[in-house]
Formats: sequence, C-alpha cells, structure tokens
Amino acid sequence: MRGPLHWTTLVAALLLVSHTVQTQEHRHGEAPDEKLGTVTFQTSCSTTAQPTFNRAVALLHSFEFGRSIDAFTSVLAADRSCAMAEWGIALSLWGNPFAPGIKANAQVQAGFAAISRARSLAARTDRERGFIEAAAKLYEDAARVPQPTRVAAYRDAMEALAARFPDDDEATIFTALGIAVAADPADKSYAQLLKAGAMLERLFARRRDHPGLAHYIIHAYDVPPLADRALEAARQYAAIAPAAPHALHMPSHTFTRAGFWQESIDTNVKSAASAQRGGAVGEALHASDYQVYAYLQTGQDRAARRLVEAVPDMVRRYNPNLITGAAPPAAAYYAIAAIPARYALERGAWNDAAALEPRATNFPYTEAITHFARAIGGAHLGRPDVVRAAVDALQRIRDRLAAAGEAYWTEQVEIQRRGATAWLAFAEGRKGDAVAEMRTAADREDATEKSAVTPGPLAPAREMLGELLLEAAPAVALTEFEATMRKEPNRFHAVAGAARAAALAGDRRAAARHYADLLTICARADRPGRAELIEARRVTARR
Repeated sequence: MRGPLHWTTLVAALLLVSHTVQTQEHRHGEAPDEKLGTVTFQTSCSTTAQPTFNRAVALLHSFEFGRSIDAFTSVLAADRSCAMAEWGIALSLWGNPFAPGIKANAQVQAGFAAISRARSLAARTDRERGFIEAAAKLYEDAARVPQPTRVAAYRDAMEALAARFPDDDEATIFTALGIAVAADPADKSYAQLLKAGAMLERLFARRRDHPGLAHYIIHAYDVPPLADRALEAARQYAAIAPAAPHALHMPSHTFTRAGFWQESIDTNVKSAASAQRGGAVGEALHASDYQVYAYLQTGQDRAARRLVEAVPDMVRRYNPNLITGAAPPAAAYYAIAAIPARYALERGAWNDAAALEPRATNFPYTEAITHFARAIGGAHLGRPDVVRAAVDALQRIRDRLAAAGEAYWTEQVEIQRRGATAWLAFAEGRKGDAVAEMRTAADREDATEKSAVTPGPLAPAREMLGELLLEAAPAVALTEFEATMRKEPNRFHAVAGAARAAALAGDRRAAARHYADLLTICARADRPGRAELIEARRVTARR
C-alpha cells in the first residue's frame, strides 16, 4: 500500500512535461467519441490551439485534472506563447477546490511555478492577465498567508475581473465557483451559496450544454435546505459530459441531499465503471462510498457487501501519486475507511465495527472514521474499554489537526470525539451524561456542513441522540429522529427510529406512517432483510 500523495517527484515531472511538445496524446483535440459539453473560452492564443484550449477548459470544469493538464500541455505544443495554458495548468494543480484541507507544500510550489511561467509569457490582453493574476492569489505568499485567506483573495480578484468584463461568461462562471468555494460552512443563511447559484442559473438558462454551469450549481446547492434547487442541473449534468467520470458522479450529491437513493446508485454505478476504465481509482473509490451509502439506506445490504469486498482490490491498484480526476488522495482514503465502517454500523454489526483496524495516512481525519465506528460498536457491546481507547485516539487526532491549522476537520473530529464520549458514558451507565454530551455533539454538527468528500456522517449525532432517548423518553426521541430526517431525508435509521419512537410513545398513527415510509424507501431491499423492515411489514399488514 502506497502512502498518501507525495508531490515531490510529481512536481519535477510536471515541470518537464509542461514544456515538452506532445506529439501523440490529444494532438488532434477532442476524441471522436468524447462528449464533455460545450465550452467557448476565447483567448489570444493561436487559432490552431483554440479548440484544444476549449477542450482543456471543459475538462477543468468537470474536475478531470489529469486530463486537463495533458490538454493544456498540448495547447503549449501548438502555441508556446499561450500564457493561458499555464493558467489552466495552475488551476488544475490546485485540484478539487471543494475538498477541505490544506494543500501540500509541493503542490502549491508546482502551481506557483505554472503561474510564474504564465507571467513570463506575457499574456497579450488585459483580460487574460486578469485571469492569471487572480489564480496567482491561490499560490502567492503561501508560507505567510493562510490558505483560507488566499482562497478569499482569489474570489475577490475574480469578482473584480467579472465586473470589468460583464459579458464574459467564463469570468462569471469561475467567479461563481470562487464564491461557492469560499463560503463559510457555518453560515446558515447560505447567502454566498445562493449568490453563486443565482449567477450560475442565469447563465444555465441559455447555455444548457456547459459542463461548469451544471457542475457548480450542484456544488453551490449541496446543503440540505438548498438541494432541491439543484435537481434540474443534477439530472442534466451526466448527459452533458458523460466522458467525465466526475460528471457521472456529481448528480449523486444532490440525490443524496434529497434522499433519492436509487438515482444516486444508478449514476454512481456509471461513474465508478467509467473511472475504473480510465485508471482513476480514487474517483472510483469516491463514487463507491456514495453508492454504498445509498445501498445501505435502502436495505440493499447484499449489493453493499459486493462493493465492500471490491475495496481491497481497488486499494492495491490505487496510486495516490497520479493526478487523475476530482477525488484527491484524501477523498480516496476517506472512502477506504468509510465504506467498511458504514457497512458495519448501518447493519448494526457491532462486533465488526469494534474490530475495524485504522489505516495510518497523512490525513488523520480518515483515521478518525475508524475510531469513531469502533466507539459506537464497543458501546453497543458493553465494552467501555474499546470506547475509551477510541475517545483517546480521537482526541489525539483532533489535536494533530488543530496544530496543523486544519480548522474544518478539527471541528468534525471534535464532533466525533464528543459523540464517542457520549457513548462511553452510556457504556458506563451514566445515561444523563450520555444524553447531555450527545446533545452538544448534535448542536455542533448542526452548526456546520458536511464536506463534499462524503455523502454524510457515519451516524448523525442527532440520530444517535434519538437512540439514547428511545427507551426513557420516546416522545423526545421522536422529535430528534424527525429533526434528523429534515437534514438527512429518507435516511434508514432516522425513519426507522422515528417509527419505533412513535410506537413506544403510543402514537400508532405516526408509527404506521413512518413504517410505511420506510417500506417505500426500501422497496428494493433484501428479503426478509433487517429487523426494522420485518417490523415495518408486520405493523403495516395489520392496518
């Protein structure tokens, strides 16, 4: 198993390849059977290079970063003076802008080198210089200026550029992307996401085949209260750019937020297969995590197991040193940890959860997934020793992330640590402490947003709060499960928990309604399936 991304050897190769004339790959531009959508990004580069440049930007809009770097390099082969090709390489090297986490130093150096080359080529127009200088904000003074500040500076520079060139659709599109990326996940007004989405929707109304518009609308509205706004884009993006595995996957972000599980499964089946064919194993792992999550919400446990069993082979073939699609190494390692953890927890396989072994990576929050799952499994087995060890491990990981300046992931792991601490109190018989600590975890989780790297938490804290309250206060538990459902619609355990809580509270009508909903959600579930489904069939058959 190779370790996480090591950029040092990659940087040298990129610096070489960006100045090497490519005589084979993509030398004639777009392949005859390749469909990436329609992008027209005018430049002062040669007319010979322009079609390849448009293709490169189309790939960039679909976060196909390895292929976009190849294409921009082919532009340089056709026109060595095309400064905008180096701009494209620089943005491609930044990688998925929605993946939270501090960029590796070597990655930043590679991107800044591309910016320096772009500057040395002296772009011929003020507009092109504006694009280059905006991208430079991501990389300049990286040792001194924190990454969030640089991301905000890029957003501001793009907004200024778009204001100077109001008829430039590409400037507007990249500006909207910058606004969405820089949005504060703790801002529950979603003002910046709504601003970005409105900019994109205005253009999408007349440019239906543009890959970036559909893609970034999905990202802008990738939060529960806004997800319905992205349904049209989600249902079109895969058809706009089917040659991009990430375009096949991205609709599942919206389908997950809306609880449309089968649509998520179907699009991720296509994405994972396309990614595997193209050697983008990290993208296949990311799509598989979303796919497993959807299978488990619908009780299709046998289908989920097949994906779990496929993970070891993907791990053997995964090379984190390659730039391929949208999924950075952190996303791949997240999926590697999350898939077996989800499979154990969603099925209530507590022994399996407690026995999971963490995989050491350069991304500590992926290790936290395993410790969190172990804590939940240990608590249900009455093993406080297992839970206590997991709590300690989560605290160490949280401290490492805080020291590295990873603010987002520090908070996510702190939420997990508090949830695990609640389960420790439960395992030790301190029920009141367990409820109080889990409520704190739930409130903190509500104050943030999930990362694009994951379809959702392993176990929402508010759902776990409902579970802790189920026997002692079922009516209160029902409130917590229903609150979970508003944020995570059609989630199996939230719906099943609500049905069980209503039954214990004596509300037969609510119990029957939730059980009926569960059976609808799980129309394709294994038979006889989980105990909750057997109970749902029994209750609904009596009516």
